[in-house]
Amino acid sequence: AHEDLHSYVEHANGQRDFVSLAFDWNISPDAVLQLDAEYQNKQQRSVPGYQLLGGTEVPHDASPKKLLGHQSGSKPVGIDSLNLNGTFDYRFSDQWKGSVSAAHSKVVIDDYSSFAWGGDTQGLGNYFTSAGNYDIYDYRSPDDTRRDDEVQAALTGLFDTAGLGHELTFGTSAFRRVIDKRAAVNEWLGSANIDQEAPTYAPTDVPLNDSHRALDSRQYGLFVTDRIRFNEQWQTVLGGREVRLDEKAFDSDGNQARHTQQYVFLPQAALIYKPIENLSLYTRYSKGLSLGGSAPWFASNKDETLAPTTSRQIEAGVKYDWRRISFAAAVFQMRQAYQYAKPDGAGNFTYVQQGQQKNTGLELSANGWATDRLQIASSVAAIRARVSGSGTPDYEGHQAINVPVLRASVYADYALPWVNGLAVLGGVQYSAKKYANRTGNVEVGDYAVVNVGSRYTTKLDGYETVFRLSVDNLFDKRYWRDAGEYMGDDYLFQGAPLTARLSATVNF
Repeated sequence: AHEDLHSYVEHANGQRDFVSLAFDWNISPDAVLQLDAEYQNKQQRSVPGYQLLGGTEVPHDASPKKLLGHQSGSKPVGIDSLNLNGTFDYRFSDQWKGSVSAAHSKVVIDDYSSFAWGGDTQGLGNYFTSAGNYDIYDYRSPDDTRRDDEVQAALTGLFDTAGLGHELTFGTSAFRRVIDKRAAVNEWLGSANIDQEAPTYAPTDVPLNDSHRALDSRQYGLFVTDRIRFNEQWQTVLGGREVRLDEKAFDSDGNQARHTQQYVFLPQAALIYKPIENLSLYTRYSKGLSLGGSAPWFASNKDETLAPTTSRQIEAGVKYDWRRISFAAAVFQMRQAYQYAKPDGAGNFTYVQQGQQKNTGLELSANGWATDRLQIASSVAAIRARVSGSGTPDYEGHQAINVPVLRASVYADYALPWVNGLAVLGGVQYSAKKYANRTGNVEVGDYAVVNVGSRYTTKLDGYETVFRLSVDNLFDKRYWRDAGEYMGDDYLFQGAPLTARLSATVNF
């Protein structure tokens, strides 16, 4: 594939090239080999987000089409990615089968950005001035190379013991992630204002830094999962993964900053009860392991990758099928380590893992066919997100940044009765207000975005052909779709303006 990317943001056009190959070999009735390869190259300028004005006010009348800090001589961000996967499956009998898989991934990011950050050279901090002034930085971080390698062997069997049915899976895995990068060049060029075109400044002549190893993370695991069926009504899933973690992190000069060695057990459990055929009640618990965050450039421990963190999730719910519609309700709670740039009160920051963020919520959904011609998909979720134990009281006691207390969506697909093959589509996405900073004293407004479209299915020269027309953000609403954190800073990103897409798909 080749794609010319014509962005709605000015000066942000780009291109993408993509190629993939899939290979399957049925060696015998019991043995199958699958190989997949994928390569992609993308070149496109990055689009900086807005920051709060004076640290206390959301920008007004901002256009989603404006590229902040544009410099005509700046380069696009380049991303080269290669993914290779292979799996060998073998069936020993009708009850037992095994598999061996391997995967390799390599991504090289050449990040050249004209970056909008902060207010002015007087050190106001990581927000724009109250008048909308911001600084422009020449940010250069090429050759950011990330390699992932993973191998896994597993065996799955079906058997009965003491009247109980078992589906047992067990195996072992090894995973390694390596990150090599340069300490970024981040040089101040000058200032601009959000309501004006940015002046053109001479690019920096500071030379690039040498590449160094930033992270070497290795995980070795043993896992087992058993799905146990007691009878037609009751079944359970019990299992876990024992992980041996060996991880080294390095500072911006390439010196070892951390060596973490530990064993982590990641359990999972679920219980399902079906009192009648179309009703299911369930509860489940799981624990996960994630790589730690990377300290931002302004922190005292800049570029340092923190130790891996664990997250815990528990959920209980009910699913009910009525005619051709599935209804579901679930309550959930997720807890994860809180990672952030901790202020010391004197204008300095240290990126830390301290405390936790706990999200508790309720989600309702309905999906399926309301009639023979009308298909619906709807959901609504209420979420309470709180930070505790962070050591920064101002960040606690209120809804966490960028998490709305309510979000909802509804979509409909209706096949018109008077034109065979023609359907109309429509939907609404809603998000309640969200806090735009960690102290919870600035928020972005709620929004509802309307999307419409149509689909026409026909045959051309005997081939099934589908034409699609979609119009997103029908009323061209201005809204802040994201008010989250990136690289230790709070940013505001606008939603896309009114966008129309027309496509055709031919099934040969």
